[in-house]
Amino acid sequence: MPISSEVLVWALAALLVGVVVGYVGRRFMAASAVRHADHYAERIIAEARAKQKEIVLEGKDEVLQAQRAVEEEAREKRADLQRQERLLLDRSESLDRKIETLERREVAFEERVRDVESEKARLAELQQQQVAELERASGLTAGEARQSLIQMIVDDAQAEAQQRVREIERHAQDEGDERARRILTTVMQRIAADHTSEATVTVVPLPSEEMKGRIIGREGRNIRALEQATGVDLIIDDTPEAVVLSGFDPVRREVARMALSKLISDGRIHPGRIEETVAKCRAEIEAVMRQAGEQAAYDAAVPGLHPELVKLLGRLKYRTSYGQNVLNHVVETARLAGLLAAEIGANVAESKKGGLLHDIGKAVDHEVEGPHALIGGDIASRYGVNQVVCNAIAAHHQEVEQESVEATVVQIADAISASRPGARGESLDNYVKRLDDLQQIALAFPGVERCYAIQAGREIRILVRPEEMDDLASSRLARDVVKKIEEQLQYPGQIKVTVIRETRAVDYAR
Repeated sequence: MPISSEVLVWALAALLVGVVVGYVGRRFMAASAVRHADHYAERIIAEARAKQKEIVLEGKDEVLQAQRAVEEEAREKRADLQRQERLLLDRSESLDRKIETLERREVAFEERVRDVESEKARLAELQQQQVAELERASGLTAGEARQSLIQMIVDDAQAEAQQRVREIERHAQDEGDERARRILTTVMQRIAADHTSEATVTVVPLPSEEMKGRIIGREGRNIRALEQATGVDLIIDDTPEAVVLSGFDPVRREVARMALSKLISDGRIHPGRIEETVAKCRAEIEAVMRQAGEQAAYDAAVPGLHPELVKLLGRLKYRTSYGQNVLNHVVETARLAGLLAAEIGANVAESKKGGLLHDIGKAVDHEVEGPHALIGGDIASRYGVNQVVCNAIAAHHQEVEQESVEATVVQIADAISASRPGARGESLDNYVKRLDDLQQIALAFPGVERCYAIQAGREIRILVRPEEMDDLASSRLARDVVKKIEEQLQYPGQIKVTVIRETRAVDYAR
């Protein structure tokens, strides 16, 4: 369809209008962008100027602060210089005063030296006059008088030397006793062991109260079977969750304890099971005692013992005497006997064996009548121990006569082990009380500052106040304390009293 000219005109007009409108729009947008850029540039410039002002102000503040700090530091330095200047002036004045004082002292010293020299000359002249007068009065020259004086001194020295010789002889006579005491104390100090509490009962803990009924059993058959099998009394009372085993034989009591513990752990408690368990525990205890006997013989260095003696030694593991474990006691006695024998030249091996076996009779004294020392001597003789050792075992409590020095050594070693401080329960109390009594006796004297009982009560050291007591009074105090101890205390051996008087001179270098 052909386009009309009118339509074409309108189309051209519309195109022209669009072009004009687009050009005007672009000009308007360009102008708007320019205005926006101008405004943004003006804002940036304003912010920069404001920032510049802030920076300038901050710089000025920092400069002012730095100036103030410098001024403050300068003021402090000036003040410090002024203080140092005043200090130097004070020191200078002090030095001047000291120099003046020293000059005055020097002048006074020179005058004193001249006085001393003149006095010395005068004394020399007087001495010459006195010597001349003495020579005229005595009829002796100075040399003759000197020889006479020397002779008198020699005579006095000889008399004193003779007195010293007599004292040395008396000291030599006492040396034997002192050496014996020293040997015993040395051996006692080299041996020390713990002690245990003696008991004739053993407590077995229970997991619950219900277990007591199971241990008793129906009509008490379980508890009767256990008592019959072990030979130990079972005490079931109100003690919570515990059963008490009572028996004088410690081996039987240990068998009962072990058997009851195993039955409780297993849970099957009836007469047949009780007999079987007790038999097994008895065999285990026998093995334990054999091992304990072998270990004791090894610890005491006593080889070659008969197996039955070793077994009897092991039974002492469960035996106590006055709180002291008998197996530990015989091992300790063997060591002590060996040390004593070595000190005095006796047979060490026989002394050790006698010490180890001296209480072997206690392993069977519940079964055999008689003193344990004689029982032990018979047992040792039965198993081939030589006569010297058997006599030492039988005679250690003097039931029979001692036939050798080794027997005496065993008796002494037994007494040391049994009576040393801490070995037995009752001895420990007495030992502590004796130490306290020793210290209280010393503290009761005037002038005593402190005192210490040492060496298991065999020595007491007393510190006195030197300003209240001189050396003579210290010697007198030692004698008084010794007399007081002898009057009031009972003790073995002797007690050494040492009084210490110390004077200290203290000064300071400035």
